[in-house]
Amino acid sequence: MPVARRHVLAALLTVLTAGTTGVLAVAAGRQTSAEAGEKELAVTAGPISTTAGSIVQIVAHPDDDLFFMNPDLSRSLAAGTTLTTTYLTSGESDGRNEARGASAKDPAQPADRSHYAEARQNGIRAAYAQMATGDRTSPWRRTVMPTAGGGFAELDVLIARPTLNLVFFQLREARSPAGDNAQSLHGLWDGRIPALGAQLTAGTPVKQQFTYTKEQLTAAIAGILERYGPTTIRMQDPTPGRYEDTGKYTDHQDHMYGARFVQAATARYALRQDRPRFSVQNYLGYHNGTLPHALDPQTAETKTGFLKTYAWLDHEDYCGSPSGCGDRKVAGSPTGRNWAQSLRYARADGTSWLAEGLDGRLWAFAALDGRMAVWERERGRWTGPALLPGTGIDPGATTARYPDGRLAVLATRTVLGDRPQDYRREVVYAVQSAPGGPFGTWQSLGTPEREDEHSTSAISGPSAAVDQDGRLTVYVRDARRTLRARVQEPSGGFTDWQRLGGWDLQSDPVTVVDAAGRRHVYATNTRSVLAWIQPRPGAPVQGPFPTHLPATTVPLTAAPDGEGVRLWFRRPDSGVVRTALVSMGAAKPTVSRVTEVGGRAGYGAVSVAGKLIAGRAESGTVSTTALDGPPAWTQSGMLYAGAPAAVLDPAGVTTTAVLGLDAELHVTTTPPAGTPRPTWHLAVPRLP
Repeated sequence: MPVARRHVLAALLTVLTAGTTGVLAVAAGRQTSAEAGEKELAVTAGPISTTAGSIVQIVAHPDDDLFFMNPDLSRSLAAGTTLTTTYLTSGESDGRNEARGASAKDPAQPADRSHYAEARQNGIRAAYAQMATGDRTSPWRRTVMPTAGGGFAELDVLIARPTLNLVFFQLREARSPAGDNAQSLHGLWDGRIPALGAQLTAGTPVKQQFTYTKEQLTAAIAGILERYGPTTIRMQDPTPGRYEDTGKYTDHQDHMYGARFVQAATARYALRQDRPRFSVQNYLGYHNGTLPHALDPQTAETKTGFLKTYAWLDHEDYCGSPSGCGDRKVAGSPTGRNWAQSLRYARADGTSWLAEGLDGRLWAFAALDGRMAVWERERGRWTGPALLPGTGIDPGATTARYPDGRLAVLATRTVLGDRPQDYRREVVYAVQSAPGGPFGTWQSLGTPEREDEHSTSAISGPSAAVDQDGRLTVYVRDARRTLRARVQEPSGGFTDWQRLGGWDLQSDPVTVVDAAGRRHVYATNTRSVLAWIQPRPGAPVQGPFPTHLPATTVPLTAAPDGEGVRLWFRRPDSGVVRTALVSMGAAKPTVSRVTEVGGRAGYGAVSVAGKLIAGRAESGTVSTTALDGPPAWTQSGMLYAGAPAAVLDPAGVTTTAVLGLDAELHVTTTPPAGTPRPTWHLAVPRLP
């Protein structure tokens, strides 16, 4: 049954917000209506936004969540959020619970997959107990749970916090990150085996062996979603790509194919009517190890501390299990292969999903229930979300505006297909029939990739621009990590995917037009930022130009500034927000000196509009700072999914929005004079 939504971390306060010509913010005596200025409309908002909703995380192995979903995981637990993590495999590996490279006093144990898998379970329970209560020995209740797929799972409930559950499917793992093994999630997905068996752990209450067909495993995962009714689903990356030099996956095959099973189960779950709306957050895996560190040292150290608990680093027998109290393989390197120092979202890390029409309306877009959700603000009042027809929409959205004021929304769509070889991702877009009017049906631009097996459909989210003649150009990073584009022709059709070059591109491209009408396209790689710029409006973009900017943590935001374009990004191993101005000279761009906003560190993309910057603080909450104020971030007390987005309207009012973990749109509005503490609230108040 769906879990009731909860509000935590803050007392309820009442705030007022107004329409597109101004803002009335009366909260805790910080501003009077006279100071806010004359307003057309003032609508009563609900209480201040705080963390709400429920989370289900589904990963391939015990420790995937600790390496790749933290600190989001620990922040959610600290906020008291209802949370369930499901592990698809036992992670039995070679069955040797030893710390390779650790002290010689730690002798190698004989191979025993059931005991090693049990040790991993013991370690993950200890790490969760520590994150939730501060005590790694806090006890769990371990029971057997029949699944909707006809098998059995172990259900562990933390007695001190019953809203924290762990579910172990205990399926056999691939036992190799990339090796060919038909007895795996990969083999099951591709139909190379009729069913995949269990690898039961030594201490599990599940005693009966079972197998899952592809259909049964999909049903079992969908059953977990039905049982817990999440508003946020966290999963791994189903399309991580391959290394060009070796052809190997950039992530573990269990991560990739486990995520595809979660996609299929989520699509099935979305068909249910009696459930809450939900969003999906995808997390980057092994590839983090090749990228600049995204977390500040203190956050990384805290994250590593939970991994040390999981790894049973002190070797103290506190759990009383003959299998051991943790995963000694991780003890040899608790940070993994540069994984503990980062957290990155594989999708939905762009900041251009909030857009303004010519009539002053605002539109916000996000993927909910596998469909594109649309909110609209007219004369100060938000309505929505309305769900556009069509399923399979991936997390993330971006927008482009036509000269007549119509908006286009773009995304990628996953086509599961009836056969394994039918799986693919493609770029899609929908356009309003008239300014402010309804959106038309999705139109597909396909994909620059030949086939999924060759590239794992590893394309970025799209970025787009419309020229003065109303023709759309769409940019995407392909699986070879170069920039590609499709350009709309006068006939209305599109060119084939053009090759625009670049190398080692990591981020979604970002597109912006400067004051002279020239289009700029930017993308990060592991060392710097590359630029493609029109020499004049209407001409093809030229590039890639090296900007010689320092390395970034990947998410990039761009906005017009004077005669150029200002870029915003984070400093590696710090998370401090940096900025630089790029201007187009006679033949190549010039780049200003990098400056820093200062204040608190954080991670993920930032949005910038007017004088307000919003982003994820190191606490995980959405936080803001003023460009013309002291270098200090104001934390909101609200965790969220994806990235913030912001718009500056002609009256000088900044509207910033995020998608909460409750799958609701939350907004704050800031007048031209700014406000020391912007207040977040639900865009559309919940019905009583």
